[in-house]
Amino acid sequence: MSHTRATHLTRRGILAAGGALGLGAALAACGGDKGTSGSEGQAKPGKSGAWSFKDDRNKTVKLDAVPTKIVAFTGVAAALYDYGIEVKGVFGPTKTKDGKADVQAGDMDVSKLTVFGNVFNQFNVEQYAAFAPEVLISTTFDPKGTLWYVPLESAAKIAKLAPSVAVSVYDRPLTGPLQRMWELAESLGADTRSAKVTDAKKRFEAAAARLRKAAKSRPEIRVMAGSAAQDAFYVSGTNLSADLEYFKSLGVNFVEPSESAKKSTGGWFETLSWENVDKYPADVIMMDDRSVALQPADITKATWKKLPAVKAGQVIPRSSEPILSYDKCAPLLENLAKAIETAKKVG
Repeated sequence: MSHTRATHLTRRGILAAGGALGLGAALAACGGDKGTSGSEGQAKPGKSGAWSFKDDRNKTVKLDAVPTKIVAFTGVAAALYDYGIEVKGVFGPTKTKDGKADVQAGDMDVSKLTVFGNVFNQFNVEQYAAFAPEVLISTTFDPKGTLWYVPLESAAKIAKLAPSVAVSVYDRPLTGPLQRMWELAESLGADTRSAKVTDAKKRFEAAAARLRKAAKSRPEIRVMAGSAAQDAFYVSGTNLSADLEYFKSLGVNFVEPSESAKKSTGGWFETLSWENVDKYPADVIMMDDRSVALQPADITKATWKKLPAVKAGQVIPRSSEPILSYDKCAPLLENLAKAIETAKKVG
């Protein structure tokens, strides 16, 4: 199915298609999160005993012990890995066609993972049942708490096999989901006071300060968040995406599609033909780096190559679904700050 055809389906299809999103990324100041839930009765690192966690759907999962047979969306597993929690079963973009680690797999050794589904709407329920999972963890991109990359058609069967935990990245700045993933990792036994973790958080905070300074000193630089497919170009709005919301709150001057233009996509983004890709002037373009999206080096459209930002070499990657660890999110802020600091006014 082409990316644009997928966007005519459900909002989940839209998000997975690569058009939008700012997932949690699909980027706003070290402000708080909107409507997150706290954890309760969490196990302390290194200790055994009963485990419970209250997720962002206000649902509490309770187990007799801290789970070790965890199955998670690939990006969630990658975030937990950064905190020292190794997840053995995953679903979502994990391996590229040549068997290498997908960008969403982070630093995990994908050869050691059991993959229940590598693409959207793919999930081997029988294999999952045989794995005997204790808990399933994913993100959610809608107010209903729909588990990301869990196929709707088999969601009921999957739900019967193990309880689930959802971390919301919907309509809240990036700092909220980052904090929730930190809390979840701690509940699973992570040493969140280790030098590695605390240093990563300090780096993130320094990067946020740098981006705020860059945006304040270069308010004339307009940044556009885009995603490409063979037959369409998508311009993301900032209102729902955790990463864009956060970057905007730090002062970044984003291109914003009109609300009417975003209406057909639930408010996430505007779809443009390649003939109209120059609709919005931009000095820096952030492009979706996920494997489902067409990457800048592979775009052959003449209209793309004529864009001032492209001609000036002012195109940078965007992690539309950020790996929710401070270690992986700090570079996102640093890269955007550098792009704004060094950009020429071309749009």
